[in-house]
Amino acid sequence: MFHDVRFPPRLSFGALGGPERRTEVVTLANGHEERNTPWAQSRRRYDAGVGLSAPDDIAEVVAFFEARQGRLHAFRWKDWADFKSCAPSRAVHFEDQVIAEGDGETAEFQLVKLYRSGAQSYRREITKPVPGSVRLGLHDTERSAGVDFTVDHATGLVRFFEPPIAGVAVTAGFEFDVPVRFDTDAIRSSAATFQAGEVPDVPVVEVRA
Repeated sequence: MFHDVRFPPRLSFGALGGPERRTEVVTLANGHEERNTPWAQSRRRYDAGVGLSAPDDIAEVVAFFEARQGRLHAFRWKDWADFKSCAPSRAVHFEDQVIAEGDGETAEFQLVKLYRSGAQSYRREITKPVPGSVRLGLHDTERSAGVDFTVDHATGLVRFFEPPIAGVAVTAGFEFDVPVRFDTDAIRSSAATFQAGEVPDVPVVEVRA
């Protein structure tokens, strides 16, 4: 089950983590390799313990952990290195991402973020946009939330009241969270460890939402 609540952003600010992939590598007799992946989508992992700096922080994390019942319930996580449709230093703009092209019939579209390097790219589905942050545009013109479209913040689906005409680019800008769960059923720490400069391990992992 998913709890639509965000892990305290000030505590995730210093967290260590990012995307991971799974690649199967087979080395052939001639020294060449065959590489394959069973994952079409990458997966994020983080260590929330790195962002903790005081006993009060761990008390807040323990309360959050208990409310989620350990690994049982997923929640929202702000990845400070990647939480916008644009670069972290820029303001969200309605033309940040081209998410689709109108066909005159389709009214509902999935928010996505494109990662490009050279000729290769990866389209990541965004399922947990931050409420109030989504901006949409059609044919270089920004549209109004509640007037022209609605947003499902639980799925990342946007729906126009009128289907965009054929050939028109549907663009979007937004902030987003990562759906995650704790990757442990136990948090062990003490005030003494903080005084010694040590922090507990609090692993979290992305879930498919």
